[in-house]
Amino acid sequence: MPAFPAAADASTRNTQLRANLRHATHTIRAKRATAVSELDDWQRLRTAGAAIKDRTLRHLDHYLEQLESAVTAAGGQVHWAGDADEANRIVTDLVRATGEREVVKVKSMATQEIGLNGALSSAGITAYETDLAELIVQLGDDLPSHILVPAIHRNRGEIRDIFTERMAGWGRPAPEGLTDAPADLAEAARLHLREKFLNAKVGISGANFMIAETGTLVVVESEGNGRMCLTLPETLISVVGIEKVVPTFQDLEVFLQLLPRSSTAERMNPYTSTWTGTTDGDGPRAFHLVLLDNGRTDTLADTVGRQALRCIRCSACLNVCPVYERAGGHAYGSAYPGPIGAILTPQLRGTQSELDASLPYASSLCGACYEVCPVAIDIPEVLVHLRERVVEGGPASVRGTRAVVKPAKGHAAERAAMRAASWALDHPGVLRTGQRLAARTRRFHPRRLPGPGRAWSDTRDLPKVPAESFRDWWQRTRGDGGTVDAHDARKTP
Repeated sequence: MPAFPAAADASTRNTQLRANLRHATHTIRAKRATAVSELDDWQRLRTAGAAIKDRTLRHLDHYLEQLESAVTAAGGQVHWAGDADEANRIVTDLVRATGEREVVKVKSMATQEIGLNGALSSAGITAYETDLAELIVQLGDDLPSHILVPAIHRNRGEIRDIFTERMAGWGRPAPEGLTDAPADLAEAARLHLREKFLNAKVGISGANFMIAETGTLVVVESEGNGRMCLTLPETLISVVGIEKVVPTFQDLEVFLQLLPRSSTAERMNPYTSTWTGTTDGDGPRAFHLVLLDNGRTDTLADTVGRQALRCIRCSACLNVCPVYERAGGHAYGSAYPGPIGAILTPQLRGTQSELDASLPYASSLCGACYEVCPVAIDIPEVLVHLRERVVEGGPASVRGTRAVVKPAKGHAAERAAMRAASWALDHPGVLRTGQRLAARTRRFHPRRLPGPGRAWSDTRDLPKVPAESFRDWWQRTRGDGGTVDAHDARKTP
């Protein structure tokens, strides 16, 4: 993947994509605002959700060990995966042990993050996505572009064409004369998937939450396909990030109010499935939980950036982000697009690649993402923090070890400019001279910056320099040579 600016430059030229995104995000966020306004205690719920997550993250080792004990006592097996390769190897070996060559999957961000489908395919195992939007993406040989609605970049006509052309290659073909009516498309998907559910012996899922005290896993969804995957197969394998644990069922109550309203604008999800280990005669006979780190421990070590681990994957931040709305999810080059992806991905993967170093800049810092986040992640704060890391480098945790990260390539000019600005601000005389010189030569200022500055001015207007600085205006209008009083300055028009 290219860096975000290059990818976004291409995607913003796709008028159909922008129209699809604009319609979908505006619709979802309007419905969410209505759903949230029904609760008088929304801000207190939001504060409670953030507090529960922070408390859990501070004692994550304790709760993970408690979770492992509870899952094992309930008949499940727990596997620890340090990175994507280890997680893929564990899951592949577990599927091979069953002798099966096909699996059905519940929508899972963690398995997208580690590229599980590709790893299974390399081992001769076919994974069938069962979430409707994920099915569209898979049949279209595409990539998800949204956390909640992975096929948000497709319209109904495009989906009909994908079903008509590709369904037969994956199983039951689309009905003859399929239209783009939502009911017809849903029925075509239902018939196609029902065949997969009834034949599957192995299911793979993620989880929205894991409850440490009981070893219970929770998946919330809107279609019922997830419940079919969780109950019909003989073997269930769940791949879940270690940050998804919560201490108690009482804590879960808070998130089951926050998540549906923030994601689908519903008071509660149509399907909330919970499972605890195995039970004779009911559900899968074997349950495996793969706990995924893959950079989460490194993120936890960052006292500013760790708040990204509060995320409950509601996608509210994507639906209000002006950058995401115009660029689309594919430009982020990650399973996690939008504002949350811009702070989570560079922490999970590091900032050494050109793409990952560019993601903290994929924002206007307008703050809309923070305002709608149900667990109060201050995304703008983390973006600025990561920009500093990209430009300056510094101490960080890398694969569990403290290290000094080198500055990302291509930011030497930015570092030099910031150091020059810092020096000038520390020398008032130099600053005044520079301001007066800029004011007197403003007629000759270019509309675009030369050299490295073009990266900034190619996408925004260069601010016009005023005829005089504030200090000179104050001296001219007050003429007393005194210092500027903040109270007076606020009153001055």
